[in-house]
Amino acid sequence: MAGLHFEFVSPENVLFSGDVDQVDLPGIEGDLGVLPGHAPMVTTLRPGVVTIIREGRREAVVVVGGFAEMGPAGLMVLADRAEAREDFDLQSLASDIKDAEEDVADCTDDAQRDKLVRRLDQLRALQAALAH
Repeated sequence: MAGLHFEFVSPENVLFSGDVDQVDLPGIEGDLGVLPGHAPMVTTLRPGVVTIIREGRREAVVVVGGFAEMGPAGLMVLADRAEAREDFDLQSLASDIKDAEEDVADCTDDAQRDKLVRRLDQLRALQAALAH
């Protein structure tokens, strides 16, 4: 089976570039698995875990937002922030949650508050998932 060409970048560096068997992503509309030959699609990423599967091994990388573009030629993930699961700073996430809580409390625009509440819920869900 031909591999899936995968480019994974963040503002700080290139996290991965090469062929993989599959990548599982935390899409804004739900989790999705990307295999070679995937239909063209672009999605926003929510805070969560990207799982890279190659040669029978799984590698987990925490992302705190970004975008993914996929198609028959491969997959590119542009992460806002990404770190290996074992290196991810839970204190930084707790600080992000505190900041988001303050933003929700200070917001006076209902539409903006709804967006901030969704973001806060996503960060809390990531915190719960990483606590296990």
